[in-house]
Amino acid sequence: MDHDTPVQAPARGPLDRSRLGADFVAHTGLSKVLIVDEIGSTNTELMRLAGAEAEEWGDLGVLVAENQTQGQGRLHRPWESPSGASLAVSILLRPHGPSGRPLPTQSYSWFSPLAALALREALAGVAGLESALKWPNDVVVGGLKVSGILAHLAPGVHGEPPAVVLGTGINVSLTKDELPVPTATSASLAAGRPVDRTSLLVAYLEEFARYYRAFCAVHGNADAALLGGQTLLSRVQDATITLGRRVRVELPGGRRLEGRATGLDGHGALQVVEDGGERHAVSAGDVVHLRPADGGYA
Repeated sequence: MDHDTPVQAPARGPLDRSRLGADFVAHTGLSKVLIVDEIGSTNTELMRLAGAEAEEWGDLGVLVAENQTQGQGRLHRPWESPSGASLAVSILLRPHGPSGRPLPTQSYSWFSPLAALALREALAGVAGLESALKWPNDVVVGGLKVSGILAHLAPGVHGEPPAVVLGTGINVSLTKDELPVPTATSASLAAGRPVDRTSLLVAYLEEFARYYRAFCAVHGNADAALLGGQTLLSRVQDATITLGRRVRVELPGGRRLEGRATGLDGHGALQVVEDGGERHAVSAGDVVHLRPADGGYA
């Protein structure tokens, strides 16, 4: 669907909380879903709750805001949208393997791409959209950003490793005039029809819980077969639009790296090969910007 195609503005009422109640929590294996009317940042609040109310917030606890007023993306970039036009959801992860042992913290770098895969499935099922991952933490439709994913460490409990708060912001019903930047889109714009926020949230949480449990079942090993098929590493690589392209990586201090993005390593770092053959592994935390070398966003 052309990005400029007019779309009838969908109703921006509240989420249907009856679809996200106790039955849904039990069905998906989540531990809790709390929906609040307004909040500064779901990630900030869930990190606080993970420490202050640790006994009430276990693995796969979910915090959703109807309206988020101080949302942030990578490097503290602001993320805002009109009330009811987007989804702001954060998930608390206290990951353990089948034996009950905590997952190694080295596996934590895979939670953001795992969430992106889950959202990709949800967008396809609910909105009929084909999306891709833009390394390191965006989901794009037609080369335009529809979602950003941001992970933070949170307090562990009882001497265990840190927990993870995984925040996802999804543009659902923003119109063209409401988009924050020209490189963004919304699910409704891309689909050419209204997309229901509750249905998208339900599908995303179902898919995320499914992927997450499978990843924990293989002890956080991205090279192990997941859900009876491909490894997480291969699934993410297949879905990542960045790979195979010439990219320009902007690093802290004004440094710049340019070359071909050839793949991801075992920790999810981007492998870039310069024209002279020198190879680099760039982690998500080191990148200020990543763009195609010939311009554009994705």
